[in-house]
Amino acid sequence: MSGSPTPFATLRPGPHELRFYLDDALDYLRHAADGSVSAVVTSPPYNLGIRYRSFDDGGPRDEYLRWTSAWVAEVARVLARDGSLFLNVGGKPTDPWTALDVAQAARPHLHLQNIIHWIKSIAIARDLAGARSGLADDLAVGHYKPINSNRFLNDCHEFVFHFTPDGRTALERRAIGVKYQDQSNVGRWAGASEGLRCRGNTWFIPYDTIQSRDRERPHPATFPVRLPEQCLKLHGLARLGLVVDPFLGLGSTAVACARLGLAFAGVEMDEHYLREAVARTRQALETPSTMPLRF
Repeated sequence: MSGSPTPFATLRPGPHELRFYLDDALDYLRHAADGSVSAVVTSPPYNLGIRYRSFDDGGPRDEYLRWTSAWVAEVARVLARDGSLFLNVGGKPTDPWTALDVAQAARPHLHLQNIIHWIKSIAIARDLAGARSGLADDLAVGHYKPINSNRFLNDCHEFVFHFTPDGRTALERRAIGVKYQDQSNVGRWAGASEGLRCRGNTWFIPYDTIQSRDRERPHPATFPVRLPEQCLKLHGLARLGLVVDPFLGLGSTAVACARLGLAFAGVEMDEHYLREAVARTRQALETPSTMPLRF
């Protein structure tokens, strides 16, 4: 297909453009050409009754899942043969099937190659951390929403489902690798000469501490920039052409692409959120990546 809509805004920091569309995700995807997208990193509405400005997140579950199947089918069409869809989905204790239902809705269209657990908060007992950690006490780090219940545990993680066209997409696993705690292991494993091992499928990425949610994170459902950054590095930066986020929100995927020097297209149906995303991405282009962003 062709005839893509006109961008709401375009940033040109170098050879690659970052384009932003005020549009419906499904409409945008239907205009994209077959095989034109290298990777999609996104977090759609979860159908949990979250209060968005311009989207009803509390509709019937069967309608939501049909809609999910429709947009994933379009993603499957526009993905390159070695492409990746990194799909972040959360839930709530009273509705634990949400993320799994979404994964099942995508199942007819793409292969589930990896399940990544995004850990937002974790507690590590000192005696389990190992002597090399140097912990003087138990460690609890990250942010979570406390749940006042005698039935449910505090919810400290979300899923990132990694879908690919056929389950055979090669990954750059050590691009987000971690050092061997015991360097004597380096010589014992083939391919470990760099001193790094695969990070695995549990990623601890906490939210940045903020002073005012209304001012610094004016969106009810966001993810830290490090999450899409790690997804894109894992896919392999050298193989990335166009990256798309059809549910842009405040633009964390756009910011990641700005930092990594990648071509990007983001779609958001709410103009307020879209303006925030453009401003946030522009700030990222003007701010060294070692410095924290405003939000």
